[in-house]
Amino acid sequence: MSDQSGKEDLIFRRARSSEMEGFWMSGAITAIKALSYVYDFLTFPVYLILQRPWEKRKLSRRVKARVIAKDDNSITYRNTDDPSPIHIKLERQNIDTLEKVLRYAVETHRGKKCLGTRQILAEENEVQPNGRVFKKYKMGEYKWKSYTEVERLAASFGRGLRELGMTKKKNIVIFAETRAEWMIAAHACFKQDLSVVTIYATLSDEAIAHGINETEVDTVITSHELLPKFKNLLAMIPAVKNLIYMEDQLVACDTHGFKDNVVIMPFSDVVKRGNTSTVECVPPKAENIAIIMYTSGSTGIPKGVLLSHKNMVSTLKAFCSAVRTHDEDIFFGFLPLAHVFELLAESVAILAGVPIGYSSPLTMIDSSSKIMRGCKGDAAVLKPTCMTAVPLILDRISKGINEKVKKSGALSQAIFNFAYQYKLKWTRRGYDTPLFDRLIFGSARQVLGGNIRLILSGGAPLTPETHTQVRICLCVAVIQGYGLTETCSSSTVMDYYDRSTGRVGAPVIGCDIRLENWEEASYRVTDSPYPRGEIIIGGDNVSQGYYKIPEKTKEDFFFEDGKQWFRSGDIGEVHPDGCIKIIDRKKDLVKLQFGEYVSLGKVEAELKTCPLVENICVYGDPHKTYTVALVVPNPRLLEEIAVNLGITNASLEELCENPAMEKAVLQELLEQSKKSHLQRFEMPGAVKLCSEQWSPDMGLVTAAFKLKRKAVQERYQHEINRMYAS
Repeated sequence: MSDQSGKEDLIFRRARSSEMEGFWMSGAITAIKALSYVYDFLTFPVYLILQRPWEKRKLSRRVKARVIAKDDNSITYRNTDDPSPIHIKLERQNIDTLEKVLRYAVETHRGKKCLGTRQILAEENEVQPNGRVFKKYKMGEYKWKSYTEVERLAASFGRGLRELGMTKKKNIVIFAETRAEWMIAAHACFKQDLSVVTIYATLSDEAIAHGINETEVDTVITSHELLPKFKNLLAMIPAVKNLIYMEDQLVACDTHGFKDNVVIMPFSDVVKRGNTSTVECVPPKAENIAIIMYTSGSTGIPKGVLLSHKNMVSTLKAFCSAVRTHDEDIFFGFLPLAHVFELLAESVAILAGVPIGYSSPLTMIDSSSKIMRGCKGDAAVLKPTCMTAVPLILDRISKGINEKVKKSGALSQAIFNFAYQYKLKWTRRGYDTPLFDRLIFGSARQVLGGNIRLILSGGAPLTPETHTQVRICLCVAVIQGYGLTETCSSSTVMDYYDRSTGRVGAPVIGCDIRLENWEEASYRVTDSPYPRGEIIIGGDNVSQGYYKIPEKTKEDFFFEDGKQWFRSGDIGEVHPDGCIKIIDRKKDLVKLQFGEYVSLGKVEAELKTCPLVENICVYGDPHKTYTVALVVPNPRLLEEIAVNLGITNASLEELCENPAMEKAVLQELLEQSKKSHLQRFEMPGAVKLCSEQWSPDMGLVTAAFKLKRKAVQERYQHEINRMYAS
């Protein structure tokens, strides 16, 4: 009896304690709200005068594109803005090639910092708490090359290539990670009218060999890290005679064990050859091919897209007009330069005099896998102000913020949520919130060095939830754009003052956007309230077509009204201010058994906002009435669900095979589907949990982390069949 009484007393005291804790927390939040009202009352007149929010609201609402042609089948839009001063200078000085762009930048900025590389002082063993030993970098400061030095190195490397027998208009492959030597090598090629072939470092050996063989190159520029791949690759690429590698900072490169009759030399040796060469520069013409850029292969074998100097400079001018740079800006370069989005963003930085500091996912932040304990990550040392990102990276930042807040305790979580809603309310009205930025969101900003003010997002759709949270918590402008390799990454860019989410902005200067009816799915330009249809892109930014694929070029490209046009396959709707929202994609659309159309990409984008989901691929069988989903779960949250179900001491692989876990995750997805207002037929009817993280190395996602839908389907076809059978 006394035991029962003791238990009841303990339960009562716990309930009382919880009640008191709730009371004090409620009181604390009420006090903070009261203080915020007083703060608003006292500071409102000052902020009103200093921040001039009405101007921001007016700029956000302004019309950014107008209709220039319209009929029952199509409607065409054009930008209404004036070009920027840099844009006008490039036009007046007839700068129409990338070779001229570098010359202009060097003449303008000369001794300023241009490209920066962080010093690696040593690689040392570090013992982990569990006893395991990992190799970590001891790192120093950034070492910078000036504009003048970059131009000199590019000129010497270009002459060195000519000494190796490279002739103008010949193709040369750059197969390397993002780094300063990549950009120097590219501009060296432009100086000698050589066409750069870019291939993602994460592609399979077969895809790499396909790009090298198709472009008939005999010289490949690679890196110390990737050179060993060629021990096997050389047997598949018989035409290659020269391998030039970018050296490692710490160790010499082992050049033994490669196929005979292939010359292997370091980057610096080619520069030395060029230093003593008398070969002249061979400037390209605007219509000459600057880059043959292989796509990431998300829908099959990578295609080589022909990008001329005219295409590249057209995009450069458009980006200079769309994106504002400041004198104190520093660009954080880490996305693959083999992706046209990163290459053009860094080219804008060079043109505008913005230093580029290079990084990698291994050393980016303090917690990166190669950073030694007590050593700062690249972001903390560089303190960049601008960077590019793909949505997957921003999704991970967003989920990381949510997890950190969740672990911080009930009071801290309540304070954060109040601050978040407070800032969201005032930013929508056109105000900044400097006090909250410093006190509440300051620690989140420090992850990327504390000075980031601008993030350019591209490569895939960015969900409104992630867009809003990153903008609020990192105190940055997140500008989303839309483009494809075939349009030189440029089609639309959000306006700096646009406070909306879920849209990709208006057409950039020099590029027209046309919507055409797609009758099969009932998307028409006469739809109300917004015109809808397939996005067709026209302008000087549009590629000539695909390398050695005339039938596909004829299918996707056409010439009309004095300009080249490209059929994107994306479905868009245009809002009254001229901004575009991507609402569907032809290749992602599947028709189920009862005739309902499901946009797989749209469903995936909504379900990715579920904290449990690291990655997801939705599949729809046209002979079935529902979709199924392959889910890469968040291991920590999956373990929490397992504990709640009474499942303990199970590995991640065992949890992913457990039917009870599949059922629980499916329920989570259905709850998220309802929150996202998905239709019943869009909600997955079954799930398969995948314990392995999908990476570019596996061939299931591209270097920009876009799904390779066909590859995922082929890998998991047995599981897809099982889900439908069950």
